[in-house]
Amino acid sequence: MSRVIGIDLGTTNSCVSVVEAGRPVIIPNENGGRTTPSVVSFTREGERLVGDAALRQAVVNSARTVRSVKRRMGTDWRFSVDGRSWSPQEISAMILQKLKKDAESFLGGPVTEAVITVPAYFNDIQRQATKDAGRIAGLNVLRIINEPTSAALAYGLDNGAQQKVMVFDLGGGTFDVSVIEIGGGVIEVLATNGDNHLGGDDFDEVVTGELCALIRSQHRFDPRRDPAALQRVRDAAEQAKKELSTSERAYISLPYLTAVRGEPVNFEHTLTRTRFNELTRHLIERTAGPVRNALADAGISASQLGRVILVGGSTRIPAVQDMVRELTGREPSKSINPDECVAQGAAAQGANLSGGALTLSGGAAARPGGGSGLLLLDVTPLSLSVETVGGVATRLVERNSTLPVHYSKIFSTAAPYQSDVEINVLQGERPMARDNKSIGRFRLGGIRRAPAGVPQIEVTFDIDANGILKVTARDLDTRQEQSITISGSERMSESEIDAAIRDAQRYAAQDGTRRSLLEANGEAERALSEARRILEKGKRKLSREDKKALKADISALEKLMASEKPDRMGESDIMRIREAARRLNDTAGRCAPMAE
Repeated sequence: MSRVIGIDLGTTNSCVSVVEAGRPVIIPNENGGRTTPSVVSFTREGERLVGDAALRQAVVNSARTVRSVKRRMGTDWRFSVDGRSWSPQEISAMILQKLKKDAESFLGGPVTEAVITVPAYFNDIQRQATKDAGRIAGLNVLRIINEPTSAALAYGLDNGAQQKVMVFDLGGGTFDVSVIEIGGGVIEVLATNGDNHLGGDDFDEVVTGELCALIRSQHRFDPRRDPAALQRVRDAAEQAKKELSTSERAYISLPYLTAVRGEPVNFEHTLTRTRFNELTRHLIERTAGPVRNALADAGISASQLGRVILVGGSTRIPAVQDMVRELTGREPSKSINPDECVAQGAAAQGANLSGGALTLSGGAAARPGGGSGLLLLDVTPLSLSVETVGGVATRLVERNSTLPVHYSKIFSTAAPYQSDVEINVLQGERPMARDNKSIGRFRLGGIRRAPAGVPQIEVTFDIDANGILKVTARDLDTRQEQSITISGSERMSESEIDAAIRDAQRYAAQDGTRRSLLEANGEAERALSEARRILEKGKRKLSREDKKALKADISALEKLMASEKPDRMGESDIMRIREAARRLNDTAGRCAPMAE
């Protein structure tokens, strides 16, 4: 049976986990890393790189490299390269495919099902976009769960005592805070709040701006006009940020950043933690509002919290930890790994959903539906409304409502003898429709003509356990009904998803062929190098026939390699290269003793 994996699809790094012997374990990538950079790159040779390989060449190939695509989820942003345009879902699917492949290598079999996490403050379109990315990657996404909830689930496996905890999740691109109650095998989210555009990327950008300003003033060169130079500055900014989490100073050295009038630009600078805190104070202060709002929505004070859990790499910043202490009066807990706990919680939920066993603190095994089974109660992060007369956002579902949600309300027509109405579905907390996010529109027709206010139209909101919304409108008189699963203009259509799935499968096959070709070329280059060495060394010792045979086999292999076109080559072409390399190795092996 296929195992269910848990995936933390992060802005900067992603992580994948699976339950083994009742406990979530992290699945290492092909390089042994426990997290994988959420980076995708397209080389000029047509190869697609994901993860560490993409990150390594980002400086020299910055224009063809995508980072932080998570921030684009649920938008109409596109990444164009080589005449092809990619959506955020398709780029995310490439990262998910990489994680899926690493999981299959680790488990020794196919992986088809996953639980994927999203920021708690992701709206409906962003959640659906994440689920679509999973489909494109060849995964059946059993559940979309909120990242802080997933972290709390990982924490709750070892800390099942009755308590209220706050999960403070500051990652690479998003910030979430959730107040969660744990106890009796139940993990219940009381409230959640956050900021989808606050994370480590913003800290990096502030430091990058400082370094660019210093370089301009010292060398009259603006790195922002040179993509390769700018990428080096950004990488240095990120590294300095990390160093300042444990040191008071970070030394930055960027030799030969560029050349100005033939002279090299060498930049050196020491960034202090004090200066870093000054530069980023406004970002850290932005975490205060969501913390206070989450506590208020949960109806508790900070003193009632049993624990504050730090999640996300950016919580390693000392000033962030100081802010947590100031806001909660608690020493933040570091009992779980901030980079790995979200994926571990997702794996635990995957085991729950698939009937797998989990070992809780104390050694008890938990199974869904059993007396000690874990029950996860999540919430919808934003209020849901419909637009009514005067542009008012009439709320049907309050934020922090426990999932799943089913709610209906009766509306009527605003003008006499209307035969149809438009339903504009909104997400947000503002009283006017124009100030909220419109996440979908549809029209209900066939209404019996009558004076304004007479027809009765029932609007129903159904939100499933993934936080994905379906809206239905029904005329109670004519029984006419219309419904949509919210799509919005930024969501991919079913036909686009199907096309992307086919594309992903085709590219996966091409990537496999390219890898085989690279391996075959490596074998061929080694064979050629050894044969040329033997030919050079045996100039006077080898017979004319042996020299002729060696030269013929070398020439045959060189011609095969020169004629290769990676995009047009199949397994038979690669086999011919391997066969020619084998023949050359055989000939060289026969001639080697005589050449010595």
